[in-house]
Order: sequence, then structure tokens, then C-alpha cells
Amino acid sequence: MNMHSARAAFGFDILKTILGIPVLAIGWDEAIALLTRLIDERRFTKVSFLNAHNANLACTDPVFAEALENFLILPDGVGVDMAAKLLYGAPFPSNLNGTDFIPAFLQASSHPLTVALLGTTRANAEAASAKLSTLAMQHKFVVVHDGFFSAAEEPAILERIARLRPDVLLVAMGVPRQELWIERHIDSRHCTLPVAVGALLDFMSGSVPRAPLWLRRLRVEWLFRLWIEPGRLWRRYIVGNPLFLWRVVRQKLSLGPRRLEARR
Repeated sequence: MNMHSARAAFGFDILKTILGIPVLAIGWDEAIALLTRLIDERRFTKVSFLNAHNANLACTDPVFAEALENFLILPDGVGVDMAAKLLYGAPFPSNLNGTDFIPAFLQASSHPLTVALLGTTRANAEAASAKLSTLAMQHKFVVVHDGFFSAAEEPAILERIARLRPDVLLVAMGVPRQELWIERHIDSRHCTLPVAVGALLDFMSGSVPRAPLWLRRLRVEWLFRLWIEPGRLWRRYIVGNPLFLWRVVRQKLSLGPRRLEARR
């Protein structure tokens, strides 16, 4: 199931298109209810998140952009909120970033689930599994493999996932590798919800610190991440954020208000 089929199946009429990518504009509780229903009905659905960085990548990587067409996309961060406000007059109802939303979704899911973890380092994946187990004790968490594997190892990894057939598969390999890997290798034989979660497992493991809560509430967590990892992230934020906003302005000017309204 992709964005449009989920929209048809569940009656969600609000999509906001950001740089050509349709993003579901629903609230926090609605999103939890949607994912819960997808699992209950065993509707295979690939899930990812759109932030400014991912949107920039999709603009320059047509293979990644095409893969995202087959995902249910949720909004992540202040950048896409600014874009939605500029393009549509209002931000997204909720910031459904995976780092906060996925643990909250698992906590809210009362029915016991099997959740598989794939990606990051083995140590971080194990530590994240232990942390998630304390947050959502009703579920079974299984580390399948770290994210550092060769093409020759993929068949065994896929076979293990298929044997386990988890309800949720958390794939933490970084953008765009995780989305492309899901698109190319994962189908309904393997799980119900494969979710591209980026650095979630690193955050959950404690190996990568999160910004203090007051910074997160101000929605400037990206500044904290830039301070922690300037060598890796300076281009993403210092160059990428203004570039994203410029592309959004260009989208607004090229489409105009009437066509934007029609594409909601």
C-alpha cells in the first residue's frame, strides 16, 4: 500500500505535496490509529518520513524519488512544516518524526507485536532493542542483523526476516539506502510494516545523544545535532536547509495558489 491507496482505503483526504512528494497530513493519534489498523488488517505498507534533507535528496536522485512513490510518507521536522505553511497556508497537524513517533506508536499498541530491528551497529541495535523492550513490554523485539552486510549476505538476512515474519520491521541504514533496500527487497512475505527509521536505533541505544527537551520543543534539534556532528552534518543543514526553502519557494511560484489547492 502506498500513499494513494491508503488514502482511498481509510478516507484520509489531506495530502500536502512537498517538492513532488505527497505527505500525509494527519494528527498524532490518527497516525497511530492508521498504523495500528494496517497491522490488524495485515496490509503491507512501506513507511518513511519526509524532512528537508530527504526532500533535497529526492530532488537530485530520481531513483530515490521513484521509490518514495511506493511509501506512506509522514512529516518530519520544522522544515516541512515551514514548507506546508508557505504552500498551503497551514503546517502539518503533527510532527510525526520517527524518533518520537515510532516509540510512541509501539507504546500505544496494546496488541502484542513482533518487531524486528535491522541496521546500525550490532551493539547499538541490541541496546535499542533492550530500551524498546522496557518502553513497550507487550512486544517481542528481535535484532536481525546490523546494517553492515554485503550483497552475498542478503539472502540469509531476507530468509531470516521471512521466517520471523514480524509485524514491524525497523530498518536503520540511513537515507536513501534504507528506503531503496526496502523497495528492492521487502514485500508482504517478510513483514506488514517496514519502516525506514534513520538514526532511531542510535538514539534509542544512547550512543548518539538527543537534544535537550527544551530545544526539541523550540524545534531546533537540528542545531544540537549540527553541534554534535559538524563534520558530517554541516552540509545537510547549513547548505541543505536554505536550498530546501528555495526549492519550496520555486514550487509555490511555479504552481500558483489554484493549482496548489487542487493538489491537496
